Amino acid sequence: MNAIISASELADALRSERPPVLLDVRWQLSTAAASGQPFDGRAAYASGHIPGAVFVDLDRELASAPGPRGRHPLPDLDVFGAAMRRAGVSAGTPVVAYDGGIGWAAARAWWLLRWTGHPDVRVLDGGLPAWDGPLETEAAALAEGDFVPKPTEGAVLDADGAAALARSGVLLDARAGERYRGEVEPIDPVGGHIPGALSAPTSDNVDADGRFRPAAELRARFGELGATRDVPVGVYCGSGVSAAHEVLALEVAGIPAALYVGSWSEWTSDPARPVAVGPDPQ
Repeated sequence: MNAIISASELADALRSERPPVLLDVRWQLSTAAASGQPFDGRAAYASGHIPGAVFVDLDRELASAPGPRGRHPLPDLDVFGAAMRRAGVSAGTPVVAYDGGIGWAAARAWWLLRWTGHPDVRVLDGGLPAWDGPLETEAAALAEGDFVPKPTEGAVLDADGAAALARSGVLLDARAGERYRGEVEPIDPVGGHIPGALSAPTSDNVDADGRFRPAAELRARFGELGATRDVPVGVYCGSGVSAAHEVLALEVAGIPAALYVGSWSEWTSDPARPVAVGPDPQ
């Protein structure tokens, strides 16, 4: 099953006998919008969302509180499961997640559902800007679902696992190149990258409209970095959000990958961990 869905395919699915549950996961990395006010995903949802969609709060329901394990550590599974059931998610119900267009937040929801055993979840390619159907402003009232998250083995990396994978397989850094090289670091205390990691900015996975590049192009892109189905692959970013988008891109390309959820924000919380700078992985 394809991990992404186009707006036209979603419109058809919503008219089908088995419509998907819709998760609106609008979120921004920066807490300040252009107006100077903090971004409010719930307010964005209330101003207009795809009919039937339920708002999901990334910071509170798709992550735990920031701390030594990073800015967006794994959520408490009871909290995550309750949020998914509130949204109407059941084990046998298809799910589609979307956000404001960049795809990071929707991919985080996709990854968490896949990691915890949901068999049928996709991301709306291009997010809400790709949707040309009607919007509604009233909150959806859905019957509670029955989904119970059950994590799968091997999909999550910790700091030691990420360091080992950088030596034995392929570890991709999904942040912007200048952050990887340590030229700038707007969020975390130290710039640079995990020694051995390869720079693979998430922005290169999509076209100018924010839609994923074709699977063949993505396979070629990752193949040039040594990431193929034949080697273990992992991804990290700043806090495990944009890296989920890269894991999704790898999925589109047919390449399984693990996610280092703590990412750079956890890595740099321990000053004893090594840091590499510059374009050289080491």
